[in-house]
Amino acid sequence: MAEVPEKQIKRLKSLIQEAETSLAAAKELLLSLVGEDPAVSAAIAEEQLGKIIEGVFDGQNMVGSDGKNYPVPANYASKSKLVQGDILKLTIADDGSFLYKQIGPVPRKQVVGLLKLENGHYYVDVNGKMFRVLLASVTYFKAKPGDQVSVNVPEDDSHTEWAALEAAL
Repeated sequence: MAEVPEKQIKRLKSLIQEAETSLAAAKELLLSLVGEDPAVSAAIAEEQLGKIIEGVFDGQNMVGSDGKNYPVPANYASKSKLVQGDILKLTIADDGSFLYKQIGPVPRKQVVGLLKLENGHYYVDVNGKMFRVLLASVTYFKAKPGDQVSVNVPEDDSHTEWAALEAAL
């Protein structure tokens, strides 16, 4: 078998992660649309008898109790204002779809800082401490580098790299 270039392997992994993220987002949207309709909820519950994993949100992904990283859809993390350290439950349905639920929010505080763009990544500078923020949040709030923004961080932010964008001020 011929060796596959590393660049192609990385691209394939990226495509798979994007597909999983899109599928999880579609499932989340479906659940938000059907609400608590008992017939639909029962059908969805039947479909989701797969594997359940709990883990910790690291700012972008969920680090499962099994040590694996699971992609958290950026739109879910942004909308839910997930903070690094939050506990999540992931249900992997038999069809391979992912459904996340926040089950243990960490104590958090809200702080104000300046939005910056460095090396293609967005950061919020809060009194000299830099926190990364998700691009999905920045685009949702239509924030631009130089804007003053409000972010949520864990109360103990000494080891925190990520923040959840709350609002552009």
